[in-house]
Amino acid sequence: MTFDHVAVIGGGAWGTALAQAAAMAGRSVSLVVRSAEQAASINATRINEKSLPGQILSPAISAVTSLGAADLIIMAVPAQTTRSVLAALDPRLLDNKPVILSAKGLEQGTLERQSAIVEQLCPTAVPYVLSGPSFAADLASGRPTAVTLAGDDDEATEAIAAALAGPSFRLYAADDRTGVEIAGALKNVYALACGAIEGANLGASARAALIARGYAEMARMVTAMGGSASTLTGLAGMGDLTLTCTSSQSRNYQFGIALGAGRSTQDILASGAKLAEGVATAPVAAALAKTLGVDAPLIDAVDAVVSGTSNIATVVAGLMSRPLKRED
Repeated sequence: MTFDHVAVIGGGAWGTALAQAAAMAGRSVSLVVRSAEQAASINATRINEKSLPGQILSPAISAVTSLGAADLIIMAVPAQTTRSVLAALDPRLLDNKPVILSAKGLEQGTLERQSAIVEQLCPTAVPYVLSGPSFAADLASGRPTAVTLAGDDDEATEAIAAALAGPSFRLYAADDRTGVEIAGALKNVYALACGAIEGANLGASARAALIARGYAEMARMVTAMGGSASTLTGLAGMGDLTLTCTSSQSRNYQFGIALGAGRSTQDILASGAKLAEGVATAPVAAALAKTLGVDAPLIDAVDAVVSGTSNIATVVAGLMSRPLKRED
């Protein structure tokens, strides 16, 4: 099983970083971007100035505008566009090919995980999930980064992890796609909450408590979906949750700060804020929790603040007045 040619679909910061990582691992990489102008600029300057300014890209990366034949496909588009991007592809290019999903979010309307969308639209493709504590700038510049790669076949997952591993990029193989995906989606919701705590100046103690209780809530969601709670002890769980909930580099954390300061979602988006996956995922996660019968007060609180039906002061007061219970 060889993976000499990797195609990365998505010319944003994360897609560009994954392309760079694959190139540093010795792969030939096609970076599929939206426009011919962007492709020409990347190929001429070796910089994706629009998405990852200043980062020199490997000569092993070629920017293109359409997917061609590849040994391995990495999806690096926003979670809410995965379905439309896949639907526009020639399914023959994905036939029996590993397709790695790197977006962290649940689909609005269907409540589906990213790999479930692949299974529906491209049933002959083989889905994998990549998640973990990682920022695009760190990965692209060669700073040490470790993530989880989850797939159903242990041997194949390990082979892909080895093919993408480089001097500063380490992938740990796992078999719990569901747990990894749910953790990746929900950590963005909790990052919004932690940012809101910062924006409302509620203190580090409140943030630490939210991370811990968010972890417990996440475990209930993962197990209800058929995943393993043990997945949350690793990079895709506690690792990613901690990073996203404590770093100002996180778009979700930054968005949450603005919410905590009293700004509305509409106002923040109108000001040109960068995409925060948690904003789209919060209402989906709340609906999914209700469908599963899972008690998820933190997700519900974030959903209320994001939708504008409540504010940070009100939801904090509500959470603090909940009946006392034993810690789970």
